Amino acid sequence: MLIRLSILSVWHLIDPLYYWFTRLQYIEASNKKKAVFRVRLTKYKGRDIILSDGTSIAKNDVLVKVHLHNVRLLSELMKTENSLTKGKIIIKQVLESMPLLADYITSHPKEQNIKGVIGITMINKGVKRLGFETFEPANSLYKTVKWLTQLPILFLSSSNSSLTNLSKQRPIYLLMSKEQLIDRYSPEKQVR
Repeated sequence: MLIRLSILSVWHLIDPLYYWFTRLQYIEASNKKKAVFRVRLTKYKGRDIILSDGTSIAKNDVLVKVHLHNVRLLSELMKTENSLTKGKIIIKQVLESMPLLADYITSHPKEQNIKGVIGITMINKGVKRLGFETFEPANSLYKTVKWLTQLPILFLSSSNSSLTNLSKQRPIYLLMSKEQLIDRYSPEKQVR
């Protein structure tokens, strides 16, 4: 536990630099409540993908890249050892943030060019229930780099962080079309 707290303390110090270098933006509600993720526009560089709703994602398509605000989320997860409770906390935070993401996209000046949202993670239980589709990155070097960079997140969030368990995890893309996101999570639809 002491090692995890130490890593998290250092991460709190490094996170503002990471935020600045990656050009991420917070998205927040009118009541100043911030989403659990930070975003930026990106051009897709993977293989062509067709989502279940028929949306085609090809090289150089504009997507909103979603980054979980891991240090904030992990600080909350440190309060519990139960993996099921941790999963529920993550799902709840993401569900509360999805309408903010839908609003961010519909009010973005480049909204017409945005085809969807993308993220990459090794913590992927329950993502299909949220409406995301999963795809494995094709580039093995990219997968290795992402595995290495996400290892601390997995270590800090997992109750069972044995080397064997960590080595079995693989990074995956989470994708959702703009239309699917707006249809499921638009603030107007949440009022119903």
